[in-house]
Amino acid sequence: MMQWLPEDVSPYGGSIDALFYFIYYITAAAFILVTALMIIFLYQYRRDDSRRAVYTHGHTGLELVWTIIPALVFIGLGLASKSIWEEVKLNVPETDVEIRVTGKQFNWEVLYPGPDKEFETDDDYQVDNDIHVPVGKPVRVFLGSKDVIHSLFMPNLRFKQDMLPGRQIEAWFQANKAGTYEVPCAELCGFGHSGMKGTLYVDTPEDYAAWYDKRWPPAETNGGDASAAETTEEVLAGGAVMDAETMPEPEAEPAATEEEAESAMEGAADSAAQEATE
Repeated sequence: MMQWLPEDVSPYGGSIDALFYFIYYITAAAFILVTALMIIFLYQYRRDDSRRAVYTHGHTGLELVWTIIPALVFIGLGLASKSIWEEVKLNVPETDVEIRVTGKQFNWEVLYPGPDKEFETDDDYQVDNDIHVPVGKPVRVFLGSKDVIHSLFMPNLRFKQDMLPGRQIEAWFQANKAGTYEVPCAELCGFGHSGMKGTLYVDTPEDYAAWYDKRWPPAETNGGDASAAETTEEVLAGGAVMDAETMPEPEAEPAATEEEAESAMEGAADSAAQEATE
């Protein structure tokens, strides 16, 4: 089978691809059959002056065949796509990785909830066009638009979802292979539509932890360790906290000699006499 679709890295991509190829081969077979019959009829019923036209009402059996067979094919496709649709759109798995992606002309606005796992709080992190997710984990994404209809498209994940102004749509995806993937907009949304493209970074657990810690350092996230906080305070104080027993005692000043004492007394007496004379 010719493989010309983008590499599939999602858990449900195989089912989508199988359904796509099934429809593709049915369409190809119908095209070949109709084209072949058209060529045969063009030759068989070509203009012939020696032959008179014949009126025919039709063939009931053939009409039933080309009506019932396509109907059964369409019913089968509907039943097959129902289970895939439920898996992709309705059965959102439990996960602790959540993001919000909002389309705007002409960027993806990506919001991460932070350690408190809540949106619209002080620890949120917002960036344009960069989506970081861990490999092999389901990601719940909340989609919306600020202006016109956009469509978040991840070809390698077989993910495509329209985004409507004034409405939040919940969806999910999962990337099973680390790497970097394009995230274009698949809905004509204005003059800059062709340049509306983001990047999906599927990180290994180590890379995702490093990226997460860079945005939310562990000391800030966990509130810090008490001993570490005390150490920080001591460093900020200049390291002046010392044990009283190990503090060196100040050296005693040397005692004044008798000559220095007499000289000091004489100086004080002269100053007092001078003040009295004045």
